[in-house]
Amino acid sequence: MTGVLCAQLAPRVADLPHNRELSVSAVRGAAARGAGVVVLPELVTSGYRLASAAEAASVAIGRDDPLFAEWGRAAPESVVVGGFCERGADGLLHNSAAVVDRGELVAVYRKTHLWDEEKSLFTPGSAPPPVLDTSRGRIGVLICYDLEFPELTRKLALEGAELLAVPTNWPLVPRPEGERPPEVVIAMAAARVNRVAIACCDRSGEERGTRWTEGSAIIDREGWVRAVADGSGTATAELDLAASRDKRLTDRADVFTDRRPDLY
Repeated sequence: MTGVLCAQLAPRVADLPHNRELSVSAVRGAAARGAGVVVLPELVTSGYRLASAAEAASVAIGRDDPLFAEWGRAAPESVVVGGFCERGADGLLHNSAAVVDRGELVAVYRKTHLWDEEKSLFTPGSAPPPVLDTSRGRIGVLICYDLEFPELTRKLALEGAELLAVPTNWPLVPRPEGERPPEVVIAMAAARVNRVAIACCDRSGEERGTRWTEGSAIIDREGWVRAVADGSGTATAELDLAASRDKRLTDRADVFTDRRPDLY
């Protein structure tokens, strides 16, 4: 079993020093609770409601930034997946996620599907999302809106992902009383049809007039929500990630071998 923890934080927009300290403290606290996989929100280093490309550039960091080593020192036995505002070597800005495994930066993924005003700030990624063999299992990475494209979740599942780690920032939208956030419903469906666990880490607070869903959820491979953020903003669950390798529904039904790619 692997302890998976989502740290639902409230970064301050365009306040890199504060957000650096906030994220490192959250990772350290997660490690103290025994989390083997720690997921942080989207753009946790910069905040989301950046007013312009110039403001985004002012808090963008490169892959060589010391922050990722700080995450690693805070949780030396864990995998940490967190969002950041990336300045590429060519100067372009990206909405990215870093993966740190036992202190080492092992991958950076640039968000493929940019949402709404993100398109005026960031350049979309040109590489597919990774599936990584980590110390805690085989982990795929998506960012927020990416999760709403079933082609991507199926792709990562076919590549053997046992867990999808998804940093998110979900703006609050109306929903009927008693219903889960629509993004969580999408994640539940993706988990169930692919038989893969999913950990979505949302953010909290209000930022420049935008309220956030605060909908962090950890979902098992059968599509059931195993944990949501509690009063401290933490969602945590123990998951058997290796179970995601088994795609059988019954002895004669398997969600992968029953596919008909010759027809679709």
